[in-house]
Amino acid sequence: MLSWGIAATGGIARTVGKVIAAEPGMRVAAVGSRDLGRASALAAELGAPRAYGSHAELVLDPDVDVVYVATPHSHHLPVAELAIAAGKAVLCEKPLALNAAEAERMVKLARDAGVFLMEAMWMRFNPLVQRLHRMIGEGALGTPRSVAASFGFPLPYDPAHRLWDPALGGGALLDLGIYPMGLAQLLLGEPDAMDVTGSLSAGGVDAEAGLLLSWNGGARALLDTSLLSPLSNAATVTGTLMRAELEAPFYATRRMLLHGPSREPEEHLIAESDNGYAGEIREVRDALAEGRTESAIMPLDDSLAMARLLDRARQHVARSAAPPSDMAAEVR
Repeated sequence: MLSWGIAATGGIARTVGKVIAAEPGMRVAAVGSRDLGRASALAAELGAPRAYGSHAELVLDPDVDVVYVATPHSHHLPVAELAIAAGKAVLCEKPLALNAAEAERMVKLARDAGVFLMEAMWMRFNPLVQRLHRMIGEGALGTPRSVAASFGFPLPYDPAHRLWDPALGGGALLDLGIYPMGLAQLLLGEPDAMDVTGSLSAGGVDAEAGLLLSWNGGARALLDTSLLSPLSNAATVTGTLMRAELEAPFYATRRMLLHGPSREPEEHLIAESDNGYAGEIREVRDALAEGRTESAIMPLDDSLAMARLLDRARQHVARSAAPPSDMAAEVR
């Protein structure tokens, strides 16, 4: 039985905690939070026998094998540090850390300690995204030429909300933009050049961003993310032989259409229950059973590369954007 400790009590902690509790051979052993009342409530909901009023207590629970870090981005590194020091495997929500420097520290700590660490990028564990990745590797789409993807929605401006709060790692890029950027990274690799435009909120976080990534061979990715606008949240991947369309939300898609010259569209479907959350926790289980300290599906080197890309994108927006405004306040 693989026993998990859940660090945090927000929506994603509850969602993934329920998946863990329902997975054969797994259970939630404890929940930790700075608010003991919230930790106790979530522990009761997930059938966990213990709750703690601090993350430090959670990681020292001898019955916990894996710590799932579901805190705001600003707390990923501190909680992961505690867990790694305690010898616990870590599944850390995306983005792995607040910035590249923190991600590099986290990875170094885990590698030096020989402790398993993986970024919880559930998109990579979606069966249709995995199928598309394999098809590109096998040449079924021909030479990949472009990725177009977006993720955004209008979020009413509230400076205390984690997505608008710079102290908590707010902004569109870290929370939403990582998905279209991650799809391009998975399918095309690390880009050779990046152009970014965007705007800042009144609090100084990136409210929206448009990215053009390019590769020396001519491939490109046109990506969009926003906390101001309802984007399509779909993705299209085009090769020299075929085009793949991932239905919204592309990062958790249940339907993929393949288009090619002189052929009817080919539909691929998955069940609603076949989601990436189950895949990522099973990867943790399998890696630990096999003695691996890193995932082949979500390698730490890819997480580090993404952290560097996100740093560059946020810096581009900060340099190119008009002075911070209250534009976000218009979203009601």
